[in-house]
Amino acid sequence: MQYADSDRAREVADRAHALMEEVVLPLERERAGGMALSSGTIADLREAAREYDVYAPQIPEEYGGMGLGFRDSLPTFEEAGRSLLGQVAMRVDAPDEGNMHLLELAGDDLQKETYLEPLVAGDIRSGFSMTEPMQGAGSDPKMIETTAERDGNEWVIDGHKWWTTQGVEADVLIVLARTDEDAHPYQGCSLFLVPADAEGVEIVRDVPHMGGGPLGVSHAEIRYDSVRVPEEHLLGELNKGFAHAQQRLGPARLTHCMRYSGMAQRSLEIAKAYLTERRGFDSSLSEKQSLRHRIADAETQLHVARTAIRDAADRIAAGDDARVPVSMCKVFTANVTQDAIDLAVQCCGANGIGKDLPLSDFYESVRQFRIVDGTDEVHRRVIARAAFEDVNADELEPLTRFGEPNRRPE
Repeated sequence: MQYADSDRAREVADRAHALMEEVVLPLERERAGGMALSSGTIADLREAAREYDVYAPQIPEEYGGMGLGFRDSLPTFEEAGRSLLGQVAMRVDAPDEGNMHLLELAGDDLQKETYLEPLVAGDIRSGFSMTEPMQGAGSDPKMIETTAERDGNEWVIDGHKWWTTQGVEADVLIVLARTDEDAHPYQGCSLFLVPADAEGVEIVRDVPHMGGGPLGVSHAEIRYDSVRVPEEHLLGELNKGFAHAQQRLGPARLTHCMRYSGMAQRSLEIAKAYLTERRGFDSSLSEKQSLRHRIADAETQLHVARTAIRDAADRIAAGDDARVPVSMCKVFTANVTQDAIDLAVQCCGANGIGKDLPLSDFYESVRQFRIVDGTDEVHRRVIARAAFEDVNADELEPLTRFGEPNRRPE
């Protein structure tokens, strides 16, 4: 399918495709069912991405990226998503990708020098520490319990978080905490940069979880016990933590959509190749009408998802309110990609659940997408609220009401 991408976006995506075909996918196939990636292998992949000129496309050049605009970066994100290794190679992997974007938008010069530039270079890792155990903040972030109190020229953070992606490996944690308990949480929370080795930061455990694949990324439970950080570790404006978090989450949801749409498209490519070669009941499986129709439906839905994602990205680039279109993209793409990958597994039979092909890793990875960065239910709530904002009562004017005479045409 062709989309209204700029020449620059297509050029970079073409180079990303070459990197995937010539470096990343051959390595993935060599390591089928193998161990987690070593730091040396990750470094080699990132060096290859630099050689192909597709490293950190979404980051300004002054911080070590390529300076591509958000909209122009999306096709490259999709290419990267075709393998779990591609996103780490091109430095578009979550959660660092979203955290780098947040630091770019909200960080001051010192914070960018200290954290953003090393993150882009791949020298450090980060975690976004917002979700809390029951009954703290989760799908309803207003339930946040973690606090940060000013003490002289320091902030003292107390709280309990979990599902902090990459929290075990992180060198720096971006922590959301209440800084004005008298205000509504949306107007009374702030973000802080907390070094992972700061006194009082306790990594309780890596929460056992589905998926992980060759990247083996953790989801950490973390306690913050009187953790002190200097005043200059406040990220962005005081009490604007939720506003800054939305600056991160909106684009991050779309980049997730593109990565997973690439994963789903690759899954369908594998399924089509398998169906073409595999024979059963006197013909190739690709000639079975039911399978052909299901593949056709999956291709159609993916095309609609990719079109909607680009529309939402255009709205963000134009400075428009894109919250509802982003929610639509997130919930639709999460379900479409899950269904496409599930179909690919089914098409490949036992080989779909085996580890010779990447489908089983994709299957485990995609299920989280309907939960992370806002559950399906939360995004549907956003969409429904907007849908009911401007109800036209005139549409019901022809109806007869209880106790009223029947209306007959004159």
